[in-house]
Amino acid sequence: MRKLFEKSEIWFAVMWIIIYVVGFSVADSISESIGIPKLVTAIVSLAMSAVLFFFVKKNDLMAYFGLCKVQGRSRKYLYFLPIVLTSSVNFWNGVTCKASMPEVLLFILSMLCVGFLEELIFRGFLFKAMLRDNVKTAIVVSSLTFGFGHIVNLLRGEALLETLMQLIYASAIGFCFTVLFYVGKSIIPCIIAHAVVNSTSLFCMDRNWTMFLISTAVITVVGVGYGVYLLRSVKKDESDPA
Repeated sequence: MRKLFEKSEIWFAVMWIIIYVVGFSVADSISESIGIPKLVTAIVSLAMSAVLFFFVKKNDLMAYFGLCKVQGRSRKYLYFLPIVLTSSVNFWNGVTCKASMPEVLLFILSMLCVGFLEELIFRGFLFKAMLRDNVKTAIVVSSLTFGFGHIVNLLRGEALLETLMQLIYASAIGFCFTVLFYVGKSIIPCIIAHAVVNSTSLFCMDRNWTMFLISTAVITVVGVGYGVYLLRSVKKDESDPA
């Protein structure tokens, strides 16, 4: 794995995107077939998370891939309130839970790992691989790849229109997280926010289309707006050396 990384960071990122998407799709299918949702998924996600964490740790790449403290004061990032707002989206229409305790635990464990894996792969591996060539291209590709990667939900039986809406706000959040990593040099806030959104989705009440459209619009506007604000803060710092 180290040899591929040193040879081509781009192909290293692509390899892990494929492994992640295929691995989780197969794991979810097997879990459903044996009647215990997320059982195999939890095992696969834990194994994959451990492999990538130890790879990053062993090769002294923690800071390079953003597994470190955010640089700068919280005030500079508006105390992360925009991502706190978007992280609460699953509670906007009320809270419910129809799953058993074992199902809840397996789901949360899986989603915590998903938050770590997707941020490390899309924000860490892919973005960093492209960053040295062109910052704007790296941000756009990382954001859209993350967003449009959710199209696999169609294979899981999700409705077309709902999936398309998800692609929109996922791309916006991808943009927000990518810029936050670029500015703050850390993906830890992104991992936490991502894991919270994924984990709390189990407790989300069914939303009507009006609520779904409103939440999609709010998340998209906040995500893009926060990302643009962070980019402007970078330009301001660069133009003001003092």
